[in-house]
Amino acid sequence: MPKMKTKSAAKKRFRITATGKVKAGAAYKRHCLGAKGKKMKRTSRGAMVLAKPDGIIVKRFLPYGRP
Repeated sequence: MPKMKTKSAAKKRFRITATGKVKAGAAYKRHCLGAKGKKMKRTSRGAMVLAKPDGIIVKRFLPYGRP
C-alpha cells in the first residue's frame, strides 16, 4: 500500500503532542487588536490544545504525526 500524503496546510498549522493531542495557534490575534480586550490578547499569545472532536478531524490530515 502506498504512503498517505500529509495535507500541507495542516502541517503548517498544527502539531501533535507526545500524548496525541493537537496543538494550534489561537485565533483572532492578527489585526484590529485595539478593539480586543487585554485578557483576550494575553490568553491567545501561546498555543492552545484543540478540543477532542476537532483533534480527531485534524489527525486525518496528519497520518504520520508531526514532531
